[in-house]
Amino acid sequence: MDYKDYDDGELFMLVCEDDENAKEILFNKYKPIIDVIVKKYMYSATLLNIEFKDLWGEAMVGFTDALNNFDANKETSLSTFIYKCVNSRLTKAIVHAKTKRNKFNNETYSLDHIYKEFGVSLEEMISDDNKNDPLANMLDEEKTNELEVEIRKSLSNFECQVFDLLINNFNYMEISNILDKEPKQIDNTIQRIKGKVKSILNNNKNT
Repeated sequence: MDYKDYDDGELFMLVCEDDENAKEILFNKYKPIIDVIVKKYMYSATLLNIEFKDLWGEAMVGFTDALNNFDANKETSLSTFIYKCVNSRLTKAIVHAKTKRNKFNNETYSLDHIYKEFGVSLEEMISDDNKNDPLANMLDEEKTNELEVEIRKSLSNFECQVFDLLINNFNYMEISNILDKEPKQIDNTIQRIKGKVKSILNNNKNT
């Protein structure tokens, strides 16, 4: 069977009939989106010692959940539902890992242990040598993360999808193909995102 001319709705109906080829086609189509979501959580996962394969495994569970629970009769598109399910699954994984780690807050850390996320030892982190100040780097990272959270709060679900792909170096034509939307719609969405980001930056500058 030739699937190249099938849209998401037709492929989803075939998935409902246990067509593994249709499921694989949908996975390959939306893998770039899944990659972007996984990449978004990599920093937190590294701090929590979650291995990439485990994070990716959680993403795949989210993708499967999306296909199992998608309601074609609702207004939400399949791409948006996949994004929500994968993002939700990874959020829960991060929260669970963080909760688990908090149980070990009294653990004693060695001063000469090298922390992979910073590339330095704890002793170097608390020293007065500012040539390579991990704390400063952490603060810069924190400010960037805070800004990104603020931006995401101002965006719609669809704008968040476009934003994630945009900041990961996908151009508007590639985003159009991935999200199965007209290039003009993607271009308009990008302009709205830029307007919101500019407004947020200006507000932060004036406070």
